[in-house]
Amino acid sequence: MILVDDVPVVPGSDPPSPSQVLEILAALTDNPTLLSASHSFRNTPEKRFSISEESGLGSITQPKCVYVFQREYAIVDPALVDVVGTDEATTCVGLVIRNRSNGKISIAHLDSPAIVEMGLAQMLSQIFYHDLQDEMDVHVIGGFEDASLKRINHSDGSEIHGKVGGYSLPLCIKLIETLLRRQEKFHIQTFFVLGHNTRRDADGRAYPIITGFLVETSNGSVSPACFDRTSRCPDEVVRRIRITACSDDPTWRGKLLETYHTQDDKFIIAPCYWSWGQFYYASTLQCLSDSEILDQCSTSPYAEGPDFVDNIRRLDGDFPTEATACI
Repeated sequence: MILVDDVPVVPGSDPPSPSQVLEILAALTDNPTLLSASHSFRNTPEKRFSISEESGLGSITQPKCVYVFQREYAIVDPALVDVVGTDEATTCVGLVIRNRSNGKISIAHLDSPAIVEMGLAQMLSQIFYHDLQDEMDVHVIGGFEDASLKRINHSDGSEIHGKVGGYSLPLCIKLIETLLRRQEKFHIQTFFVLGHNTRRDADGRAYPIITGFLVETSNGSVSPACFDRTSRCPDEVVRRIRITACSDDPTWRGKLLETYHTQDDKFIIAPCYWSWGQFYYASTLQCLSDSEILDQCSTSPYAEGPDFVDNIRRLDGDFPTEATACI
């Protein structure tokens, strides 16, 4: 169940039809309260997070941070973690869910509609008091207008929204559909996606405005943010390799990867298998130019950050030469 200003967003049928989901998505982007929140979020100064220098969060001691990579999720307890966040998102969408009753926060970096349904179930698995009546604050941030909503005029004069290509829009559609279907109460606080998160250059090419954010767990506030390599820890390269390796592993199909374990307050990188097909693919990437790597590896080559290609080359240079379990 989706709520805005404590008012449920109710589709015309259960389950909602594809056209109803599109209409609700469009209504959320135009909602006055969410428009105001998007404007405020966009104009909030970006926080640059680093464990090697003052983070700007108003604390003399370095706050404890849990960083989430693409296709990862984490559930954090504010008694143990100060900050949680993610970045490097272009067509991906970041999702934050905070339980108002116990303050636990679940965050995910979603990159495909195929992982939304099971991924949301994973995100909600440890933040309840076993009570579906718990109220959830939700922030949806990311994606941009690599595709757009278009109105299709029918012969009877009616209009319906239609989708046109791209990666961000199908991901947002699936996320809204899944939130609508679930019984939990999701109070949307921030809906900074698609057109709200789009800027264009002189040639009309679209780029995301904000590609990362952090959450201060003490109060649930969300701010635009970027993280340097020192804060994308621990084991940045191993975790990135694991994300690639698990794409061919059927046991992880449709799931988000869990690296930070809430109850133990530690990072545990589960074993993963690097196939020979992935080995061959990584080997060929090393021979490509920077522009070819962008075209091969990115859903939005023109919108990637300056270290995207370097990160790909670091992975391919450190990958195992045989099937390996990385712990």
